[in-house]
Amino acid sequence: MVLFSLVASHTSLDLETVARLSAGAAAVGAEIIPHDNAVTGLITLATCNRYELYVHARSGEDLESARSSVIESISRHSGLAEPHVSAALSTLQSDAVPRHLFAVSTGLESAVVGEREIAGQVRRALSIAQEQGTTTPALVRLFQAAAKTAKDVGAQTALGRRGMSIVSVALDLAAELQERPLGSLAGKSAVLFGTGAYAGAAMAQLVQRGCTDISIYSPSGRAETFTASRGGTALTEETLPHALSNASLLLGCSGSEHQVTRMDLAQLRHNDSKQLTVIDLALSHDFAADIDSLPGVDLMTLETVRQAAPAEQESTLAQASSLVSAATRDFEQAQNSRSLDHAIVALRRHTMGVLDDEIAKVRKQHGCTAATAEVEFAMRRMVKQLLHVPTVRAKELAAAGDPESYLSALDALYGLKIDPAGLGSAMTAGLDRNEAAG
Repeated sequence: MVLFSLVASHTSLDLETVARLSAGAAAVGAEIIPHDNAVTGLITLATCNRYELYVHARSGEDLESARSSVIESISRHSGLAEPHVSAALSTLQSDAVPRHLFAVSTGLESAVVGEREIAGQVRRALSIAQEQGTTTPALVRLFQAAAKTAKDVGAQTALGRRGMSIVSVALDLAAELQERPLGSLAGKSAVLFGTGAYAGAAMAQLVQRGCTDISIYSPSGRAETFTASRGGTALTEETLPHALSNASLLLGCSGSEHQVTRMDLAQLRHNDSKQLTVIDLALSHDFAADIDSLPGVDLMTLETVRQAAPAEQESTLAQASSLVSAATRDFEQAQNSRSLDHAIVALRRHTMGVLDDEIAKVRKQHGCTAATAEVEFAMRRMVKQLLHVPTVRAKELAAAGDPESYLSALDALYGLKIDPAGLGSAMTAGLDRNEAAG
């Protein structure tokens, strides 16, 4: 098993580049898996400020080929040249893969440290990949471990108790701009763009802060479904302009091709003295940047939110980082312990094959008598006992990171040559079964 990840996020790239890389994100895995022998699994994590791909390559020798295939697919869907894509995406390998994903899932790598939404996005990324059929058991274990780590950090550190999120920080800023006390938005009218995870989190925050006049616009036409379960008023292309003209808060979470321009708002805002706060949390913006130049309009973006987010105390970050490190060690040890599973299976098959041959000889000579059954029972019990110690030692050596010693022993003692990557079948060399048994 060889896992690696390709990472682009707000920590190393401008958000415009991240947004372009993310174009067609869902199509990459579905396109590659059926047609590329080097890639056996892929999970994509695309959020408002990161684009990451977790890839299961068939073997270490296939890693570069797998990476090239993924880069080529991203280039095709994003319209960016392959060298640009390759340079923009950092490659993580070995224990850096779980360490990074665990830090991401806990919010340690977020624009707002400790944000709550990211853990749900990690879980959804796994669910989507499972629905598409692009996962492998190793990738599933990785993402499940990330979800558990996020839960542990949330329960055991102040990050979970604070409950910070990009949305909550943005709405705190909006309340300040509108001179509302303690983050309250009571009496304000809002238009929410989008129906995804961030839109759902934003809707909950708006309601919690007392905003009762909330309208939802979905460029993809899902506003009715969204409001049916969460409340609010669904907007259409025809009703959107009127809602925009009356709103005091616009919140963009869709990232669609539909973008509200400066001209759109200028034509609708007949009263320039009415203050309008616009929060654009979409990676590919819902609002044109120049609307900030309109009188009475304040525009906030992800970068604004990131700069305004409160800093976490050093002790809290250290505690969370310690939990991430421990989870990484546990995951690596668990993965190591599985590295000799194929060898254990090969040894059992070889041993049981020898046993079956001998039992066949007994039956041929003595028939299916009660005595024959007793002999078979005794022989199978003996073989099971003989295999116990080699199985335990395999687990111990694998967990210690020394599978080569076990594979060498199987070759020396049984003539079993096992593919170190666990990808080939066990081959019996030297003596055949009958000779080994005799």
